[in-house]
Amino acid sequence: MPPRPKPYRPFAERYPAHVPPPPAAPHPAPVRGAFRPVTIRTGRDAVAAAAGYLRWLGFRDVVQPEERPPSGVDLRAPGLVAQVDPSTRPTGPRAVECLWLNGLSDSATSVFFSLAGYTPEARARAAEIGLPLFVLDLTGTPQPVNRAADGLAASGA
Repeated sequence: MPPRPKPYRPFAERYPAHVPPPPAAPHPAPVRGAFRPVTIRTGRDAVAAAAGYLRWLGFRDVVQPEERPPSGVDLRAPGLVAQVDPSTRPTGPRAVECLWLNGLSDSATSVFFSLAGYTPEARARAAEIGLPLFVLDLTGTPQPVNRAADGLAASGA
């Protein structure tokens, strides 16, 4: 049996003008030592634990204002705004949105830490806007709550 001829393909299909580059290798995870948590006894301890974690992720010059500003942002660094909610009630969507807007106005990454977790509405809103959410346990170890937080924890600053 003779071989079947190949179907006709136009020149543009056979010889594309732009050949896409091969896929890039994934970026290796940053090399860092183990995170050393700070035991949380007060609200200030929660902020200190979050600041230490952000430094561990690779953010530089993380500072905490002496007095909490009206915006509610507890921590700042170049390209970063972060808020820590040390209350015993789950954080709601308004706090998540306010932090996100602060980050937008500063062209910065926004990160939220909470001791009591988040309401379902806050989680849903954070997923929509890509805001990383972390929960702090009393040992001071942050745990990622959503995909954005997983990505930040894996890749660092």
